[in-house]
Amino acid sequence: GERLQKVLAERGWGSRRVCEDLIAAGRVTVNGEPAVLGRRVDTSSDMVAVDGVPIGVRPGLVYYLLHKHEGVVTTAHDPQGRPTVVDLVPVEPRVYPVGRLDLDTSGLLLLTNDGDLANRLAHPSHGVEKEYLAEVRGRPTSGEVRQLREGVELDDGRTAPARVSQPEPGVLRI
Repeated sequence: GERLQKVLAERGWGSRRVCEDLIAAGRVTVNGEPAVLGRRVDTSSDMVAVDGVPIGVRPGLVYYLLHKHEGVVTTAHDPQGRPTVVDLVPVEPRVYPVGRLDLDTSGLLLLTNDGDLANRLAHPSHGVEKEYLAEVRGRPTSGEVRQLREGVELDDGRTAPARVSQPEPGVLRI
């Protein structure tokens, strides 16, 4: 394997010296165990985390946080020729959106080529909650809010029940 501080430095956590300080401070774990200086890791199999947050140790993985504007489709390819979120990032390496936002919605979106992370974030079985702040015209009726709380029927199935609050008129927190 490679020395842990070298892997951390290559992945953007700072200089090797800064990464050595992270390890010495007990902020780095390998496979759930506290790391020690001089530790070697196999980037194809070891799980490295800083402050409990896994880092990408496999080379070639990219992550883009993109503010999607209205009129841009959340897909890798649109047969209707509309602009897509993938058109807004470099062509290589090829990435895919995690989740989706409607055509007339703007907001933050993750694009990556890290299939494991994408699955953990998007697949309902992992229970990762998503939060949306929606501006609405008028005040939703109690029946409309109840429908969101029970799940909405879409073309591809029913959505999960949502927690809904209305912090101010014209805004829903879902």
